[in-house]
This record gives sequence, C-alpha cells and structure tokens, in this order.
Amino acid sequence: MAQITNRYFIALLPPLEIQTFVRDIQQHFAESYSSRGALRSPPHITLQPPFFWTDDIKRLENHLNNFAQGRSPIPIALDGFGAFSPRVIYVDVRKSLELLELQAGLMAQCELVGIIDPVSKTRPFAPHMTVAFRDLTRQNFKAAWAQFQQQQLYFEFTATDLTLLLHKGKQWNIHAIFPFAANN
Repeated sequence: MAQITNRYFIALLPPLEIQTFVRDIQQHFAESYSSRGALRSPPHITLQPPFFWTDDIKRLENHLNNFAQGRSPIPIALDGFGAFSPRVIYVDVRKSLELLELQAGLMAQCELVGIIDPVSKTRPFAPHMTVAFRDLTRQNFKAAWAQFQQQQLYFEFTATDLTLLLHKGKQWNIHAIFPFAANN
C-alpha cells in the first residue's frame, strides 16, 4: 500500500465575525495590491508551521486532542497592523504569556511525534494574522504599508480550540478542531 503524504499546519482561528472582517481586508489586498496568497486559508494565527505527515492521521489527531484537553481557553487581542518587510503585512496579535506558553507547549508536543520546524528553533514566535504576503511586490508593499501602518484595528476574543488545517490543491481547509478543556 502506498504511503500518503499530506501537508498540514496547526493554528488558532478567530470567531467567524473576526474571520469575515479579516477576509475583507485580505480581499482588499487582492483587489488593490494584487496579493491573493492570504486568501488560500482561513484567517488564523499559526502555532505550528506547515509540515508533512505520512503516518496515520488518527495518531496525530489523538495527540492533538490530548494536548488540547490539557489546556484552557486563552484570551487573544488583535491590535493594529504590522509588517515583515518587504513582503508581508499582517494584523498584529498581542503576545501574552498564555499564548506564548500554548505555542511553546504545542511545539514541544509536536516534536514528540516527529514534527520539527527548524526555522522556529532559530526565530522567536511572532504571532500574527497575515493579510498579504509572498505575492505582494516590493512596490505594492510600500504603498500598502503606507496605508495600513497607522490604521486602527482592535478585537478581543477567547481561543477555545486548536485547528488542524490540511492543504488541498491550492487551498488550506479545516481538517479537524480540538477543543480546549473548559476548566483546568
């Protein structure tokens, strides 16, 4: 039997009303700055960057479910915009102790099943929600960043679960959701 390799990543997704708001911003970037890349996945905060998984998916799902059940929901604040010059513009996510601990704990748990992201080991976690990237030209980055760097945006929500996303062709789709324990 041939082994199937799929590409996944693990993220926090905001409530639908915030996803809709951020999706409208991403659509603005697609229409005004020819940057459509961020539209390929639901608005999210990446906790574990994309990885390939060849093992039984139930093994990974069980592992993520057990991890999530050991965690409580955490507060998240989206506050303004930020950039990784010269190609990425994002909704800024405030770093909180709860978010940093969740991400570090998840990365450690992922290593136990062989998911290791070498880039994450050399770079500190920078939580963000991408609105434009990769296909944003340097010229369009400058124009867009001039428009967005001072724009106000603020949302608060409680992250209640982890989401495993699966790459299907050109899109990332929700594969499974793992709720955090209600009380820890």
